[in-house]
Amino acid sequence: MRVDCYTIIIAVDCDYLRRPIGKFMIETDIIIVGAGPCGLFTVFEAGLLKLRCHLIDALPQAGGQLTEIYPKKPIYDIPGFPEVLAGDLIEHLMKQAAPFKPGFTLGERCESFEKADDGSFIVRTSRGTLHKAPVVAIAGGLGCFEPRKPPITNISDFEDKGIEYIVRDPNFYQGKRVIISGGGDSALDWAIFLANGVAKEVTLIHRSKSFRGHPDSVQKVLDMAASGKIKLLTDAEVVGVQGSGHLETIEVDSQSEGKMTLTTDHWLPLFGLSPKLGPLADWGLNIDKNSIEVNTFDYSTNVPGIYAIGDINTYPGKLKLILCGFHEATLMVQSAFKRIYPDKNYVLKYTTVNGVTGF
Repeated sequence: MRVDCYTIIIAVDCDYLRRPIGKFMIETDIIIVGAGPCGLFTVFEAGLLKLRCHLIDALPQAGGQLTEIYPKKPIYDIPGFPEVLAGDLIEHLMKQAAPFKPGFTLGERCESFEKADDGSFIVRTSRGTLHKAPVVAIAGGLGCFEPRKPPITNISDFEDKGIEYIVRDPNFYQGKRVIISGGGDSALDWAIFLANGVAKEVTLIHRSKSFRGHPDSVQKVLDMAASGKIKLLTDAEVVGVQGSGHLETIEVDSQSEGKMTLTTDHWLPLFGLSPKLGPLADWGLNIDKNSIEVNTFDYSTNVPGIYAIGDINTYPGKLKLILCGFHEATLMVQSAFKRIYPDKNYVLKYTTVNGVTGF
């Protein structure tokens, strides 16, 4: 059974797509593992070749790290954008891909694949959803992510009960007292965002006086601390958590003020995510230091029909930049077209001449 990708976009939030689906099969031309910026741009480049795409991502929304970790972080090295917020870039990429009606399976992790009798790949997700295509493009960023958790013995008792490692919905913290730990872009960005009319009270705790984030974000935090919009504690770290069924207080060890107890509704330890390949490591791909080795001619892996683009791949001279991933996606789909249609000759046509014609 072949399902039109446009139907999947409409139905992606329906309950039946969240259950094991038995013989139901989503078929497309290219299965894209990862709905981050490189995966989304692949939809556009593939669409120019009249190839349909379906994206699978473990996260509940498209955008990858840009949406999940730092949507308010400015990016400066995207051609044509002197500065663009990460979340806005994803919005533009979604609009760019929209004419080609991509399908999405979100909130489900790719678990396994097998070869069908016709040479296509059948990819199964963690919820049992089946996808079939002659080409698989792995655009999973740095792979699956696990939060870096502070070494506090009872921290798991309050996970999702006042302790969150990722901000999924800023409005969840409306009118709440929020404490954020961390010194990178994610911690800085969310402290700034939540302190601007969202949270009732924002405290940022960092174990050093120097920050790893963008200088502009650091200065904004310092300015907001000076004006009283953010309470800033440096040379300090959270060493304990307490509460009855929900987080109520945290224990802080400060070099200047000693031990202190702070009352809060939520604590966000934003120390980044630890990348792991997850089930992809068992796909028989050549792996080097948690990255997938590819041929730079077309970014193919050692498994014919499977490609890897973006931060998840590796090759001599590799740069982990979004714009490099865009380049890799462009060359990859040319090879994918030849694999899918070996008897057709494709002549490159410039969009400035022919425009963009969707499905």
